[in-house]
Amino acid sequence: MAGKKDNQDLLEDDILQEQFLEETVVEPTEDWLGEELEGQLAVDVYQTKDSVVIKAPIAGVKAEDIDVSVSEDVVTLRGERKEEAEVSRENYYVQECYWGSFSRSVILPTSTVAEKAVASLKDGVLTLAIPKVVVEKVKKIKVSAA
Repeated sequence: MAGKKDNQDLLEDDILQEQFLEETVVEPTEDWLGEELEGQLAVDVYQTKDSVVIKAPIAGVKAEDIDVSVSEDVVTLRGERKEEAEVSRENYYVQECYWGSFSRSVILPTSTVAEKAVASLKDGVLTLAIPKVVVEKVKKIKVSAA
């Protein structure tokens, strides 16, 4: 009977699935102090004439669950990707998505005005635009008589 699997085939499938899961399921890792490590975001950082722009794909996270802090030379993005349904390990075929807290710090390539930074989340992509500090190329200095 073509198309039907016998018990031996089913057993072999179960063994293959278990071996596959052992190789592909990523377990949470801990640092040397025993604290769980955070996931890290992929980012694109580029400049326009007036701003430094950071883009990060953050699918599945609400805007209110993202924390962005900006100083003159460092940006830190933090948040948590919450898994909605608990799925037991043996039911996964592949598990590559990261669930849990994440953070990423980026050293900015130029001085910026942190107070004027603007962040938005659209279609799962966080975009942060931070205006550059305007540096006058030539500054005249008045000489006074002493």
